[in-house]
Order: sequence, then structure tokens, then C-alpha cells
Amino acid sequence: MANSYQIIDEKAWERAMHCAVFRNSVEPAFCVTFEADITNFRLMVKEEGLSFTLAMVYAVCKCANHIEAFRYRFVDGKVALYNKIDTAFTYLNEDTGLFKVVNVPMLDDLKEYCELAAKTAKEQKVYFTGPLGNDVFQCSPMPWVTYTHISHTNSGKKDNATPLFDWGKYYEKDGRIMIPISVQAHHSFVDGVHIGQFVEELKRLLNEC
Repeated sequence: MANSYQIIDEKAWERAMHCAVFRNSVEPAFCVTFEADITNFRLMVKEEGLSFTLAMVYAVCKCANHIEAFRYRFVDGKVALYNKIDTAFTYLNEDTGLFKVVNVPMLDDLKEYCELAAKTAKEQKVYFTGPLGNDVFQCSPMPWVTYTHISHTNSGKKDNATPLFDWGKYYEKDGRIMIPISVQAHHSFVDGVHIGQFVEELKRLLNEC
């Protein structure tokens, strides 16, 4: 079942002009990569016996849900604000070397989410279950490369406002375990200040886990 949303009255919406300007851009999305300390988070995940990848999906999507700007979407040409955003992530089939896209509802508890996500990914036999809904965050981990920049394919659909999150291979730096994380968002709804809020929220969760 899709999550509920409210249609925004753009005539009374303070961001309406900014939204319109960026919506008509040739490339309305922008991407930012940053470095995060996962020393404490990785240790906790290991002690709990959880999948690091699925735990990262949870952490990223939990923090993004806390930032209102990341929950805006275009619905039938109108601006909508969702009450909650669920998760979608790529999951590698090691036998074929191909990935499947798995959809999992966002849950409050990390362990419950990871257990449900692992079960769903294992039981899903097809690569794609259909077009992704508006009410998901897309996560596409790339644990083979420690990158400093990443770009994505462009569908050409300017109203596709689904944020996309990536992270690469973690590495040791000054005795800490670091990881590159990227976030791509639609500029009609998300500015640099919102990226900053997300980064601080995520770094706090990863450190205080």
C-alpha cells in the first residue's frame, strides 16, 4: 500500500518560485559526495550479526525521512508531501552478476528492518518487480570502489524527484573507518542546506549507534 501524501497549494507555498525555476532546468538533480565515520556503526552492526549494507540502507533512509525536503515529490504534475518514504535498494545476485531492485517498507527498528529486508531480498526471484513508486528512497551501494565522485543515469523525466543514495568501499583513515556517501536530489525541493541537515543527521546516527 502506498504511503499517504498531501497536495501542496503552490499559490501559498513559499518555495513555489524556486521549485518552478529548478523544475525547468536541463538537469534538475544535483549530487553531493561526502565522507562519514562508520567506526562505531560498523562495530555495532557486526556485534548484532546484521548485514552492513542493509543496515546502511536503514540508516540513510531513516535520516532522510527526518528531513521534510526529501519527502516532496511530483504527483500528476502537482507538488506533494509524503508522510513517510519507504526503501528500495539494489541487491546483487552473485550467481549471475546481475542486481535486482528490492522494495522494503521503512520500519522504526534497525534489527527488524534488516531481518525483513534480508528475507525479502532472498525470496524475490525477479530482477524488477515493476516501476518504483514515488514513495521510496533509492539506495545503490557500490562496495567495490572507494570513490570521491559518482554520477547517475538520467531518465530524462524532469519530474522524477526520487532521491538516490550511494556509498562506496570503506577504508581506514587515522585509525577510524571511513566511507564515501553520495546523495542525489531534485533541486526543486532540496537545496544545499537540506543536504547539510541530512549529513549532520546521518553522521550523528552513525556515531551514536
